[in-house]
Amino acid sequence: MDIIIIILLFISGYYILKSKNKVDYVETGNRGFQIITEYKYKNVHIPERHTEHSAGYDIESAVTIEIEPNKIVTIPTGIKVFMEDDEVFNIYIRSSLALKKGLVLTNAVGIIDSDYYNNLDNEGHIQISLCNIGTEAYHLEKGERVAQGIFLKYLTTNDDIPKGERTGGIGSTNT
Repeated sequence: MDIIIIILLFISGYYILKSKNKVDYVETGNRGFQIITEYKYKNVHIPERHTEHSAGYDIESAVTIEIEPNKIVTIPTGIKVFMEDDEVFNIYIRSSLALKKGLVLTNAVGIIDSDYYNNLDNEGHIQISLCNIGTEAYHLEKGERVAQGIFLKYLTTNDDIPKGERTGGIGSTNT
């Protein structure tokens, strides 16, 4: 009986993802964004591409904040991203903020792995770490587009056997 259900799920475009004490049904080909629970009613917007040929999804700030010169701040977005196991979501600063305002990502490129989604620490909340390398404070408004994210496929080596398991949010694999 279980084999028939699995075959039907596979044919219909679903596969079963087993976790410790439950089974979740996950549609194959899934890729998208959701608002995290804490920000459900805070008027946060799902990232979107603004032109037909844009690669990046514009990500907005979920708060208003002042970014002083030579200071690092973490900007909450109120969103999380889900994707296939062999994909990554890369985050880049918007060029206008970098060139005109002197804002840079502290880690140059943000890397969101597929297993970051719904982690136990922070539900997979995407946060943007910015540094103001300019000489003047920058006032970032809630809803202002601060970064852009691009989905990418990645490859692994034939002998790749990951030894760690994500147990939480940022830095949780201790590697």
